[in-house]
Amino acid sequence: MADLFEWSEAYHIGIGDIDEQHEELVALLNRLNAAIHERQGSKAVRRTLDELVNYTREHFAIEERLMQESGYPEYEEHRSYHDALIDQIHALQAKLDKGEASITFELLHFLRVWLIRHICDVDQRFGSWYVENGSRPAWMEEAQRAMRQRRWWQFWRAWQ
Repeated sequence: MADLFEWSEAYHIGIGDIDEQHEELVALLNRLNAAIHERQGSKAVRRTLDELVNYTREHFAIEERLMQESGYPEYEEHRSYHDALIDQIHALQAKLDKGEASITFELLHFLRVWLIRHICDVDQRFGSWYVENGSRPAWMEEAQRAMRQRRWWQFWRAWQ
């Protein structure tokens, strides 16, 4: 079975830490696709969706903190795109919990298209701006380590 989304260098935005997180988001989306194709069952599919959602939420928080700290002029607009996706996913999760929806290939297609468009448009703009105006903050090393190890709570507890 082919991946739903093939990562390529064309999706790099110029911020290594964010590029690594984007690549992981693609891998999680591909895992969700595989879970559905392999008919792993609704609980397994839901666990994978929840992992994707949690990773996405934490990725957005890191990206937004970089934007705020670097004075990115399009921060509010960019954040609104993140908020809209998280709201849509929370609504879907509520419907799944009530048995009013299922995880379908249409959902996967929506997430794939959203991610491609987001990376290739608003994230590219941020990446170009950040390369010229930003610098890697000291906290990013700890954030990346937490993201790689899926131990977000340790990083965020210390961060708050």
